[in-house]
Amino acid sequence: MNEHDLEILRPDDAAYEDARRIHNGLIDKRPAIIARCRTTADVAAAVARARNDALEISVRGGGHNVAGNAVTEGGLMIDLSLMKEIVVDPDARTARAQPGLTWGEFNVATATHGLATTGGVVSTTGISGLTLGGGYGWLQGKYGLSVDNLLAAEVVTADGHVLAASEHDNPDLFWALRGGGGNFGVVTSFTYRLHPVTTVLSGPAAFPLAAADGVIDCYRRLTKEAPDELGVQFGLLTGPDGSTKVGAIVVCHCGDLAQAEADIRSVRELGPPLLDGIGPKSYVDQNRLIDDSFPAGALNYWKSAFFTDLSDAAAQVLIERFEQCPSPMTACVLESMGGAASRVASNATAYPHREPGHNLLVLSQWADPADTEANIAWTRDTFEALRPHMADRRYVNYLSADDAGYIRDAYGSNYERLVELKRRYDPDNIFHLNQNINPN
Repeated sequence: MNEHDLEILRPDDAAYEDARRIHNGLIDKRPAIIARCRTTADVAAAVARARNDALEISVRGGGHNVAGNAVTEGGLMIDLSLMKEIVVDPDARTARAQPGLTWGEFNVATATHGLATTGGVVSTTGISGLTLGGGYGWLQGKYGLSVDNLLAAEVVTADGHVLAASEHDNPDLFWALRGGGGNFGVVTSFTYRLHPVTTVLSGPAAFPLAAADGVIDCYRRLTKEAPDELGVQFGLLTGPDGSTKVGAIVVCHCGDLAQAEADIRSVRELGPPLLDGIGPKSYVDQNRLIDDSFPAGALNYWKSAFFTDLSDAAAQVLIERFEQCPSPMTACVLESMGGAASRVASNATAYPHREPGHNLLVLSQWADPADTEANIAWTRDTFEALRPHMADRRYVNYLSADDAGYIRDAYGSNYERLVELKRRYDPDNIFHLNQNINPN
């Protein structure tokens, strides 16, 4: 296939408006051209066309892209959302998946064979961006991050070449892809290791905000004492009535169900919850559990960083700030780093942050554009109030468009090696609409 066979959308085409929109309603950019790709050859042709016409490139996968880097203003957007093929090999326990898939689509395909891999906590997340940035998920304690389960990738590089990347083929590129984001090319397929996962004991238990101190303490104890099979998150959010603020603990145990109940006993002992959704369910359903809390088109602005230790003082600031939250759609979430994911060396993959700790996401969402200023201000003020308690570590997938100054915090001790590899694979920085590693 050559560039003339590409499906091209321009601003006057009927499908253009839908194609340029992404999950975050705060992003309103207009590419000059949208190249809707179905094959690797399409992607290579789109890269060549952008280079020939000196157009800025953005790359859109299948999911959220809250920072908005998936859409270029006036350039060429490479749209991968139609590339949804997945081939599961149940005997080898592997899956080869195209980049337009969401984790929900991926999980349904692998669940047919009683298999899964670590892949986010919201099923509408795209596999591409999550994997390339590291890949937190419910199964990481037992099976590691998404990057720890990536076995191979196919990549269209800045010069238009199609390269295989694995431990044996272009191993430096493979290392960089596992946490370096979209800096090194357009990945057109991912091959993952799969694991036997079917029924899990999972779900939320929500308590009044006045009890949030105790819920956070339970979360802290669980993350220190829990077996690898138990994934735990803590969240501050507003209940379904739109006004009741709650502290919630969410669990997902991928081991024996009887042992799982024993392992979450401390949650059951917190007292009567306002909501108890913990019970046996399929992993597919667990991954869909909070999808409704992330509606497409809502306006989003995020801030994130790690706590090495979640002190009482930090917890108190977090609760006090959430009491002033202006939007019922907003949540403050804590994800723990532990288990198998924390036992990988920091330089084994480009994703560097393997130390035990807690990743905070201040996830602001609202519906009315008139509320944008107030919500962004609250998010920034909350983050600044928590800064004295934070480590100099960031999860690249949670960085906002205005977080470019924290790139070194995201890539940590691996930054210099990533710069060297960027110079090798993309010396002109044509793939710069990402959390960018500048080769210069």
